[in-house]
Amino acid sequence: MRILLAEDEKELSKALCAILKHNNYSVDPVYNGEDALDYALCENYDVIVLDIMMPKMDGLEVLKKLRNLKISTPILMLTAKAEVNDRIKGLDTGADDYLTKPFSTGELLARLRAVSRRKSEFTPNVLSFGNLKLNKASYELSTSKTSFKLGNKEFQMMDMLLSSPGRMISTEHFMDKIWGYESEAEINVVWVYISYLRKKLAALEADVEIKATRGVGYSLEARK
Repeated sequence: MRILLAEDEKELSKALCAILKHNNYSVDPVYNGEDALDYALCENYDVIVLDIMMPKMDGLEVLKKLRNLKISTPILMLTAKAEVNDRIKGLDTGADDYLTKPFSTGELLARLRAVSRRKSEFTPNVLSFGNLKLNKASYELSTSKTSFKLGNKEFQMMDMLLSSPGRMISTEHFMDKIWGYESEAEINVVWVYISYLRKKLAALEADVEIKATRGVGYSLEARK
């Protein structure tokens, strides 16, 4: 699951990122409302976590703009105890839930599961391209021939590729989205995981392939 985390308190953001990644979420942290809006419009997230009090644009304004633009991604608002009116306004504007600071790790994870379940009622849980299918609930990559259960990073990579077939994704983009900005992993780890996925596609007799464009990145294309 991919999460956009908009929280301007960097120490809290760092702690939340660590918790979420430990629980197999992919997280993009941003620290102001303008960046939150830009990321939300440019990327495909499963849940957006928005703090209300942020510089440049507050969370309520971001929420309003996203809903006006028909972005239906589930949104969990983070609020302070005193912000009762903001919580009401957020729910009326289109927020799916809110969480009051300070909160426990367990409650955060439970609320994320709850809002993502609501989304799954309206969006397909299986991505497909050609004869290839990816079940986002079970992490199963399959064709009519056979199937494989993907590891977390393999799943995130294939999710990105299958979400936009034909779109070029750079090595750096994979690194940022899956391993994170502060990861100590070497950039060639992306090639290693691409190699794993290519072997699985061959074993599945998939009619699609992961193509590499030197110096640009990777894309999922129909096999010719």
